[in-house]
Amino acid sequence: MRVLVVEDEAFLAEALQSGLRREGMAVDIAGDGATALESVDVNDYDVVVLDRDLPGVHGDDVCRHVVATRPDCRILMLTAAGGLADKIDGLRLGSDDYLVKPFDFPELVARLHALRRRAAPAQPPVLTFADLRLDPARRDARQADRILRLTRKEFAVLELLMRADGAVLSAEHLLEKAWDAHADPFTNAVRITVSTLRRKLGDPPVLHTATGVGYYLATAA
Repeated sequence: MRVLVVEDEAFLAEALQSGLRREGMAVDIAGDGATALESVDVNDYDVVVLDRDLPGVHGDDVCRHVVATRPDCRILMLTAAGGLADKIDGLRLGSDDYLVKPFDFPELVARLHALRRRAAPAQPPVLTFADLRLDPARRDARQADRILRLTRKEFAVLELLMRADGAVLSAEHLLEKAWDAHADPFTNAVRITVSTLRRKLGDPPVLHTATGVGYYLATAA
């Protein structure tokens, strides 16, 4: 899952980035509204975690822009404005969820996973493909009765491929969704991650390469 955290309190933003990365998410930070708009226009985020009271461009304007230009992106407003009227205003602007500071981090993680599942087409909380079973919220991956010991990036790549349900995903798409803005666009990290993931999935092979196009899951090549 690719997430943009829009928060002007640097300590909180960095703490959220660190915590969400430990949950296997790719996370970028924007410290003001203008930077958030630039990031949204360049990157394909699954969820934007958005503070409302931002310097420069207000969080409400960022929300309107995301709604207008990124219809598949979900918005979670994370703000100290916790009055009923504030919540109603935030939801009317187009946000998909509203969480008031201070908050419990596990609740934030759970809400992000719930928002990710609302993407079109809607998908179940536990993903399955052939004998693979993946529970993103619990960070649990299994093949038949075997627990898969995956790194965060291997887990993220496998989740993307399982959500694609057999469709071919390019290396560029995997890099966009499983890595953050600091990733080198010329890196071979995707190829290496796919290689180690394929080895862990074993035989008969289920992870395949469409030469010059990308990667996909199938029970036969």
